[in-house]
Amino acid sequence: MSRIKNAQIRYRVIDRSIGNKYKPFPTKEDLRRACEEALYGSDNGTDICDSTIEKDLKAMRLDFDAPIKYSKRDKGYYYEDENYSIDQIPLSEDDIDSIRFAAQTLMQFRDVSLFKQFGFAIDKIFDRVHISNNPTEESVESYVQFETVHDSGSNNEYLPEFLKAIKEKQVVTFDYTSYISEKTKSRKVLPLLLKEYRNRWYLICFSIEKSKIMTFGLDRISNLVLTEDYQTAPVDFNPDHFFENSIGITANDSEPVKVIFKIDKVGSKYIESQPLHHSQKLQKKGRKRNTFSLKVIVSEELKRTFLSYGAQIEVLKPEALRNELRNIVLEMSEIYHD
Repeated sequence: MSRIKNAQIRYRVIDRSIGNKYKPFPTKEDLRRACEEALYGSDNGTDICDSTIEKDLKAMRLDFDAPIKYSKRDKGYYYEDENYSIDQIPLSEDDIDSIRFAAQTLMQFRDVSLFKQFGFAIDKIFDRVHISNNPTEESVESYVQFETVHDSGSNNEYLPEFLKAIKEKQVVTFDYTSYISEKTKSRKVLPLLLKEYRNRWYLICFSIEKSKIMTFGLDRISNLVLTEDYQTAPVDFNPDHFFENSIGITANDSEPVKVIFKIDKVGSKYIESQPLHHSQKLQKKGRKRNTFSLKVIVSEELKRTFLSYGAQIEVLKPEALRNELRNIVLEMSEIYHD
């Protein structure tokens, strides 16, 4: 990649780092490490030096009017205008070429096993880039709409740090706020896996205090700290098997059960084109409804999936799940009863 494209990528990385509200006032070393990690996959200082970052900061001030200031008190950089972002500046032809280059690179790897789970996201990026010569052109939105997610504090900024901790078996601490109790507790865990489900990221980890595998939503995590502790003893965890019997993010020690349900012809077409689970099987074709089976653990995600189909679907077995869904439907009926 050319020096110009490298510089443009560094500007974007620096912009995100300075504007990161979860890690304010990055130092020059923080910026250097972030840029080197983004471009070369390591941060040992062999590819980017401090003088490069100094030149980048100067160029951003001159070329993009970036209001970059240095705080002596906090010993780091910040934007004098809190609402400033380099992303608000129209892309140049070099920027657009860089995006096209990145999209083409992603497409080359979309079928590699490591990236297969991101294939849909890669397709969206590729489609967005090739619909228009300028992928940020506002007029595109008037005739093509992509699915969007409204970010209300997803904490995705923590992803690189969690990934680092997973690779290096590094213990971390953070505060976690429960949706149910609304209480915040301090946690000390060994990160094991990052998993995305319905546009939300989750951390699967080994709890040091509870000595068991637990799951935490990144949107409820705050005050993340990578400690100096490292886990040397192996943890009994296999990411390929952990969610094997799950729909969604819930996984536990429960044995999977055979779930049998009927769904109308229209609903059948949907779940045949996008199966609810890899264990899904067509048991019987009927005149109005088809019968399917799954072998999964019963979870909240499973119940919500069934309920999302409304009257199109009827769960037959197991009896406990059928009764639970019936009670939920009755409660809903009471709510909408005039």
